[in-house]
Amino acid sequence: MESEADEVLFEFAAMNFRLYKSGRVDHQPVLVPAGVNDDASGVASKDVVLDAGTSLSVRLFLPKLKLQDPSPSPSNKKLPVLVYFHGGGFIIGSAKSATYHSYVASLAAAAGVLAVSVDYRLAPDHPVPAAYDDCWAALLWASSAQDDDWLAAHGDASRVFVAGDSAGGNIVHNLLVRASSSVSGCGSGTKIIEGAVLLHPFFVGSTAVEGESESAVAITAKMWAVACPDAAGGADDPWINPTAPAAAPALERLGCKRMLVCAAEEDWLAARDRAYYDAVASSAWPGSAAWLESEGEGHVFFLFKPECERAKQLMERVVAFIAGA
Repeated sequence: MESEADEVLFEFAAMNFRLYKSGRVDHQPVLVPAGVNDDASGVASKDVVLDAGTSLSVRLFLPKLKLQDPSPSPSNKKLPVLVYFHGGGFIIGSAKSATYHSYVASLAAAAGVLAVSVDYRLAPDHPVPAAYDDCWAALLWASSAQDDDWLAAHGDASRVFVAGDSAGGNIVHNLLVRASSSVSGCGSGTKIIEGAVLLHPFFVGSTAVEGESESAVAITAKMWAVACPDAAGGADDPWINPTAPAAAPALERLGCKRMLVCAAEEDWLAARDRAYYDAVASSAWPGSAAWLESEGEGHVFFLFKPECERAKQLMERVVAFIAGA
């Protein structure tokens, strides 16, 4: 008979992922080396270790045409830098997984960006805020455009974007809050980050918002408890519930100029994502916010069905956003 500790708390078949009540995780990602499928994607890739002590690393993706013609001519100007944060509830996922390697390579090719995909530390071994700290360090590194030959030669440090899906979308929000009050050498957040893309971001709250089921509240709150067991406000901690009263003032100071929030109609997070977008759009934040909802689709469907029509539409919207449309 299955013990209570072995009870499945959450299961996501598309990612071969099970989270048990005990906090145990079953997940076997397929990891791929940098450089795989370069010919198919037209994008070169490489790994860079940023901190040997914490094992923080990034995977860079660069359209091959930039390597073939490094001249600084007007037709070969430097590329925007896109820093990407993978999803997985802060518990699973990797920039080196086949899923994220393929998606970020495709995004780099379609948008014409130098992409920096971050391999941050995961809970429960490294609970939040380890992921936030790693991603902030990676963002500052990518923004410097000096400590790597690809970034120095091809990255435009004046045009930095951040993007992420699920937990990665949550990370985007929290880095925007941090950027707004940063006193680092990189200057103010609005100078660091031109635009932010939140793809099906992972937000939680103790009370259901309009259109959100009680079961969704319960499941996401339990996942957050595994990722951050010491959260002061539990499911209403500002890190995970940006619409909670304690978090609301931060929405007025988000450290970017533009934002695109994307949701999926059949996603259990859709109502929470809409509440976040509405809160940002109605706040005193001086930037511009846009919304896109994919009809009839579930959570991060674009990772697993990249060739479907709505995944292509989503990619086109993200590309247009980066281009300024």
